[in-house]
This record gives sequence, C-alpha cells and structure tokens, in this order.
Amino acid sequence: MRPPSKQQPAPVAEPLPTPSFPAIESFIETATAEEVRSLFTPVKNELANLKGPKAEHAKKIHAAISRAEELLGVLLETRERLVAEAKGRK
Repeated sequence: MRPPSKQQPAPVAEPLPTPSFPAIESFIETATAEEVRSLFTPVKNELANLKGPKAEHAKKIHAAISRAEELLGVLLETRERLVAEAKGRK
C-alpha cells in the first residue's frame, strides 16, 4: 500500500507584464494620416506582387493591414479631436 501523497499548494501565478511598445506609441503620438499611409504602402505593394500559393495568404494579410490602417486613422482622428478640445478649453 502506498502512503498518501502530500498535496502541494498550487503555484501562485504571477501577473503578466504589461506590454509596452514604445516605438509604436511614439509613432502614433506624432504621426499624421499621410505618414500612416506611407508606412503601409511598401508592404501592400510587395504583397500585391506575390504569386502562386502565397497570393492567397497575401490577400488575407492585405485585408488585415487595411483594417490596421483604418483603426490607426480612427485613432489619429480621435487624437486630433482631443487636442482641439483641449485647446478650446484654454
């Protein structure tokens, strides 16, 4: 007969570190809509040049990049609106 095993307490999970992307944050804080478009244009052009089996993946990536551009555009518009509101209050 085996002796009863001692139950060990479950390890305490440490909280995950907060992700930080300083390069992206600083770009977003200072970028214009034109700079956002110019950031993604070379990638989208190269994706358009892909042929064969990779072309299907390129379409999905292109759609994701377009969505990211759209979201960054909304973020930039919000930033501009907040800055304008802050200036209006002063």
